[in-house]
Amino acid sequence: MGRMTAVEYVEVARATSERGEVVLRERRDPDAPEGSTTVLELRVNGVFVMDNCETSSEVALAEAALSVVDEPRSVLVGGLGLGFTAHEVLADHRVEHLVVAELEEALVGWFRDGTIPHGQAFLADDRLSIAVVDVRQVVAEAAEESFDLVLLDVDNGPDFLVHEGNAELYGPEFLAAVHRCLRPGGAVAVWSSTRAPGLERAMTEVYAGCATRECPVVLQGREDTYFLYTGQRRRDEG
Repeated sequence: MGRMTAVEYVEVARATSERGEVVLRERRDPDAPEGSTTVLELRVNGVFVMDNCETSSEVALAEAALSVVDEPRSVLVGGLGLGFTAHEVLADHRVEHLVVAELEEALVGWFRDGTIPHGQAFLADDRLSIAVVDVRQVVAEAAEESFDLVLLDVDNGPDFLVHEGNAELYGPEFLAAVHRCLRPGGAVAVWSSTRAPGLERAMTEVYAGCATRECPVVLQGREDTYFLYTGQRRRDEG
């Protein structure tokens, strides 16, 4: 039997806010072929959030959400993460302006100063604006009919919260606030790694047009299913 070599973890950056710790670390496999890309992980309060190796769920979220609306000219994404959802949104040439709301100032700083190696390239698109605030504040301060599409990517759904306070993002009050800032025909899209009946009920309470889509993803070489919950503002509500 061959000898198993332990994966090494090296901390790249750490920051503390009133919400806890945000940590970037590299995951190094001594047995990986020379020249292999180093895996960068993002963890919040000790919980794995995402890495730059398994990005299929972020790409699937953006692709599925963008397919819901005909003209996603103005888009809001809640949660920057490692930037892959926003990057995929900007790959759609219909998008004229993207606002990303990110609560952790340190994370945005790591993008800007190159601590996250792909960060500066991801931020270089002139269509992108970063708001270092809670997505709830962006929605509350937005004028009516500001966005064609709002994507919530702050957690892996209501059952896997990064912060407990995020629970209200999946309730009818916040979803109604999002409805106000959507243009007629616009939509909100919420990503969840599990089926979320409570979110589906909240969507139905607020939006006349609701849908649940199963989205296949491949994570660590294994097929999995995530869920996209969408609510659409009717065109005749303008």
